[in-house]
Amino acid sequence: MVQMHRMPHIRPSIADKRRTFHRLHEQGCFVIPNPWDVGSARYLQGLGFSALATTSSGFAWSHGHADGGMSRDRVLEHLTNMVEGTDVPINADFENGFAPDAAGVAESVRLAVETGVAGLSIEDSTGEDATPLYELDTAVERVRAARKAIDKSGADTLLVARAECFLVGRPDLDFAIARLKAYANAGADCLYAPGIGAPAQIAAVVAAVAPKPVNVLVGFSADLTLAQFATLGVRRISVGGALARAAWGGLIRAAKLIKDEGRFDGFADAASGRELNQLFRAH
Repeated sequence: MVQMHRMPHIRPSIADKRRTFHRLHEQGCFVIPNPWDVGSARYLQGLGFSALATTSSGFAWSHGHADGGMSRDRVLEHLTNMVEGTDVPINADFENGFAPDAAGVAESVRLAVETGVAGLSIEDSTGEDATPLYELDTAVERVRAARKAIDKSGADTLLVARAECFLVGRPDLDFAIARLKAYANAGADCLYAPGIGAPAQIAAVVAAVAPKPVNVLVGFSADLTLAQFATLGVRRISVGGALARAAWGGLIRAAKLIKDEGRFDGFADAASGRELNQLFRAH
């Protein structure tokens, strides 16, 4: 009897992943969905997505915290697990760099790069209700510090700069564009203004920072399709915490049926345990 031996799985190196990630940003439009743990990441990888991004909210909720409630050390551990548990490039939702000053951001970025992520994003939000955004000069210095930290590491990790204006009560397109252009000039590789959604807004952002690529967040049901986003010049589309919220929605509906009505018919759309076991045995 001839014994069949399965060929060993050859995993791409960190450098391979980073090169792949840069190529994805050179042309076309791709979706970079946001898993919240290794299991959801491996499932999305299995569907054929070419890159994945972490979600600060999804990760925090899975540990019983509000978005922004996880420490830098916990996030760095999470990034390491996500990189080691997948074969595709991982982009880190690195919040505001876990530091108010440029030097602190540089140190945080250095540590993030060491996890093996192919990209990371830095927000310009302070987390303070009274002053939700850093002053532009400070925000630019933070992006410049992140750029220098990446360059010093020699890792070629892609830097995404986020203008959080629309998410913190400042939905001013011109204001957001001015910040994004400043971040592009400070060394950001990709620009991102979560909250914009109208085609005219998206087209204006794309034109303003060209030729640098733009990420658009689709966190709720949208009328535009992938092809239409591509026509607008969008390079990549992320979904933030939407997949995590979808999973939580299923749990909440099924659990409330049990608690409130004593019913057990809330599992109709549940995934197959057999299929999940087959998926994860393959890894």
